Amino acid sequence: MKKAFLAPYAMLVFALIGLGVALYDAYIIYNGQTLWCPPPINGCNEVASSPYARIFNLPVGYFGVVYYLYMLCLAALLAFDPFSGGLRFAALAYSAVGVSFSIYFMYLQIEFIHAFCIYCLVSAVMTALLLVAAFLHRRATLVGESPAGETGYAAGRPTPWRASAR
Repeated sequence: MKKAFLAPYAMLVFALIGLGVALYDAYIIYNGQTLWCPPPINGCNEVASSPYARIFNLPVGYFGVVYYLYMLCLAALLAFDPFSGGLRFAALAYSAVGVSFSIYFMYLQIEFIHAFCIYCLVSAVMTALLLVAAFLHRRATLVGESPAGETGYAAGRPTPWRASAR
């Protein structure tokens, strides 16, 4: 299997891990329970009970579930159609939005909440890995082989603006 086709499978793994974290967070908050935090980082409940933990009066974990479900479906579709321009763009754009939100939430934890949540950190890492995988997949499929066995743009296939030059 070529490296260009491994990125969607990596994205599936990252999205599944992120979905598990988001589902746990959403389930615990929905049921009004306290989050279990491992000993080195024990600020999960402080972060979850802060006023910054809600958007439009919904817990951030709910948005995480939607985000990771979308990324899971997108990665599965990319595994079946790795050369789809729309899917590649959607993976890049949506994972970039996710990274932007993760950076914002990390900033809030550092500057305003003064506590860290291990689940937020794991989610931020998974989101960053999704962006890296989406970028690497887009890059590999632009210069890789097409399904018909043609060589990619880097190897000299005529591009629309160079088609008349040949």
